[in-house]
Amino acid sequence: MRHTISILVENKFGVLTRVAGMFSGRGFNIDTLNVGPTLAPEISRMTIVVRGDDKVLDQVNKQLDKLINVISVEDFGESNYIDRELVLIRVKADAKARAEIMQICDIFRAKIIDVQSKRLAIEITGSENKIDKFLALLEPFGITELTRTGKIALSRTTK
Repeated sequence: MRHTISILVENKFGVLTRVAGMFSGRGFNIDTLNVGPTLAPEISRMTIVVRGDDKVLDQVNKQLDKLINVISVEDFGESNYIDRELVLIRVKADAKARAEIMQICDIFRAKIIDVQSKRLAIEITGSENKIDKFLALLEPFGITELTRTGKIALSRTTK
């Protein structure tokens, strides 16, 4: 089972190393990791996606909560949250394929951000499911480069 964990941490040297070390020390592979600032410059939000059963992840959450500089830990699990991911893609696009690629981009609300004679660079944001479907449609054209930010998420409930 995949878990999305949101961690508020003090924006200090070494915090990322301690958090990542806690996961590796317990034999967990992090699927995605995203770190960014919050409204308060002294606090950052880490969004981590990891695989594991509920019992083991409960223990991981407790261990995270004990780490120095960790302010709060929220395992979204099946709770009510919103998430997004940003992807940049470079795809082959000769004159013949360009119109079809542009149509796919329109359907998925993707944005063409760079045009070259034989390729396009595309930006898309959305859920992991939306992005996976978009990539599957572009695959036949020839994706030459791809970079993904990893998931960012917020709870729908306010605290």
